[in-house]
Amino acid sequence: TSTSPHRTCIVRCLPTTRDRMSTKIRKSGGAEPDDFEASVAQELLNLEATSTELKGALRDLYITAAKEVEVGRNTAIILYVPFKLLKSYHKIQSKLVRELEKKFSGKTVLILAQRTILGKSYRRSSKTTGPIPRSRTLTKVQDAILDDLVYPTEIAGKRTRCKVDGSRELKVILESKDQANVEGRLDVFAGVYTKLTNKAISFEFQ
Repeated sequence: TSTSPHRTCIVRCLPTTRDRMSTKIRKSGGAEPDDFEASVAQELLNLEATSTELKGALRDLYITAAKEVEVGRNTAIILYVPFKLLKSYHKIQSKLVRELEKKFSGKTVLILAQRTILGKSYRRSSKTTGPIPRSRTLTKVQDAILDDLVYPTEIAGKRTRCKVDGSRELKVILESKDQANVEGRLDVFAGVYTKLTNKAISFEFQ
């Protein structure tokens, strides 16, 4: 039996699951997402379709990568998002993280902006002139990672402690008003920060 042109057009024009998923994850260089990243993208799609609180906000948001990080007995899920979209994510972060943690069996969900560190060779290899943009130096990127990890909790202060063995530990003082909400997440924050930066860190409240 022949298929009418109208019916063929309808079938071909319907977006596939893969097409829909691609609106929620856009990897650098057009790389294909792995299975875990695909599962995260699918959950974002599901929330966009079913959550009245998140539907509008999620419509134009996507991630660039996702990965699981083992931290002691805990597992963190890091969602990397475009820097230009970070403020939009912040507006819905508490609700989005809560919903995703339900979907992923209580694993700690963290949202970090995708940032590129420009090394000392930047000026020699780039056509641009002038110093490295301060926001792209190693120190500034590591500071920004810390801000992202603890958001929306504010950092009240930092100090570096030198131990007897010569090692250093960054001690971060957090605003106490959020203590009840984040105290149980501090071990994950510290473990993820150390894995991403190779720097020891501890937290305490003001």
